[in-house]
Amino acid sequence: MLHPSRRDILTASMLAAPALLTMPARATVRATGSDPFTLGVASGEPAPDGVVLWTRLAPEPLAPHGGLPPHPIAVRWQVAEDERFERIARSGSALADPAAAHSVHVEVAGLRPGRGYFYRFIAGGAVSPVGRTRTAPAHGAPVDALRFCFGSCQKYEAGYYAAWRHVVAADPELIVFLGDYIYENAPTDDGVRRHPTPEPFDLEGYRLRYASYKRDSLLQAAHAAAPWISTWDDHEVANDYAGALDEKNGDPALFLQRRAAAYRAYWEHMPLRAAAHPAGPDARLYHALDWGTLAQFQIIDDRQYRGARACQPPELLAAHKQYLVNVRDCPDRHDAARTMLGGVQERWLLDQLGTTRARWNLLAQQTLMAPFAQIDPAHPERGVDLHAADRWEGYPAARERIFRRWAEAKTPNPIVLSGDIHAFAAADIRHPDHPEQPPIAAEFVGGSITSLYHHAEFKQEARLNPGFRYAENEVRGFGQVELKADRATVEFRGLANALDPQSSVSTIARFEVEGGRGGIA
Repeated sequence: MLHPSRRDILTASMLAAPALLTMPARATVRATGSDPFTLGVASGEPAPDGVVLWTRLAPEPLAPHGGLPPHPIAVRWQVAEDERFERIARSGSALADPAAAHSVHVEVAGLRPGRGYFYRFIAGGAVSPVGRTRTAPAHGAPVDALRFCFGSCQKYEAGYYAAWRHVVAADPELIVFLGDYIYENAPTDDGVRRHPTPEPFDLEGYRLRYASYKRDSLLQAAHAAAPWISTWDDHEVANDYAGALDEKNGDPALFLQRRAAAYRAYWEHMPLRAAAHPAGPDARLYHALDWGTLAQFQIIDDRQYRGARACQPPELLAAHKQYLVNVRDCPDRHDAARTMLGGVQERWLLDQLGTTRARWNLLAQQTLMAPFAQIDPAHPERGVDLHAADRWEGYPAARERIFRRWAEAKTPNPIVLSGDIHAFAAADIRHPDHPEQPPIAAEFVGGSITSLYHHAEFKQEARLNPGFRYAENEVRGFGQVELKADRATVEFRGLANALDPQSSVSTIARFEVEGGRGGIA
């Protein structure tokens, strides 16, 4: 198996021949000597026979249209078995279309399963950095192990991306990103660096915000190191949005225009397949990805389709006022008709959980799933009696349908991977009807790349909620997972200081889940 180091990648980039390849009779990059690959390269969605390759031409990434004229530009791509590109496995051409911000999405097919490759793009006389990727194992193939990293929540202003440096050093076969790739808020001076563009509301605004994030060299290195699978959370559009409502309960028609712009910019800047291309404010991200017989990832979207928030005073919606973030329990919260995933996606997921034969089943999703009530600071004597309307806690009936499905379908070894809360957490999940029985699943929240959660009661709340085994909200970082047939090992990798781009990292917690047992050992 090919495991080139980060040094190999940099060496390959320098060795990449700048010879001009034959181009289709289309426009080419302007001969200004500027680099069109300022936003790097990426790969994603590995299949047994191929992978998605991505880049975006933008010699001036924070200028309108990336500093390019409004017509297509010819791009060549190459996939090789070696870092010197002496053994080309596949190659071809594509057009960087201005309608898609001159981004390129190539769905490469015809590769061999379960092996590593190198790739690059060529436009005009410029050669992109070299990325490495890999295909998934063949369907039904036995697989001994899988090493992957997962993370979320990388607010640009809140810190530097030292976490991605350590993800690259871990040499994962796969990277799983669970949302909040960008943050949409207006620039502030509260962090270590400032968003260089205004708060986005339209397509051009979101394109500029993605460009400002993707200029970061450490983030580019993570994209070039391994294929990604990803889903979004709220900040790719707007904080705490739910379906067609923003956090202020504004006009749904206006918000859907903003959501359409945000979804399109997300697709333009991520290594996604054509099946995920938005149609207006709608886009299908949920899908399953198999890794031989060892693992299946069920990647879901709990933002786009969710129903109305629970236990909300009706006058807030009528007056277009801020929704009530934390609520006391009420009958509406337990209404079985309320959904987090929407009917179609939920039925798809329940079917996947009943048909999968993978040894491990990893639910890759955005928000904390295990039951977690909070302390009301005005009445701490009541214990944990507040429920977050924006998380699964606000949709318990929908959550319990998944828990029951794991049990009744005997889904092999379910594990939930989560983000959103800007904290590390580990919890056992029990059957909602039989909480006295052993756990049926485990959940791991992999911290945040940079985003902050200074909540003084978080650790105390975790102690008061049954099933929680670990909670840490003052350390940034990511999760690292080693899957084998008989066990899953999860490490929380915490940065010494997310405000330092050279920060060291250490394992702050380590967990094992034994195959066939459920829960954390």
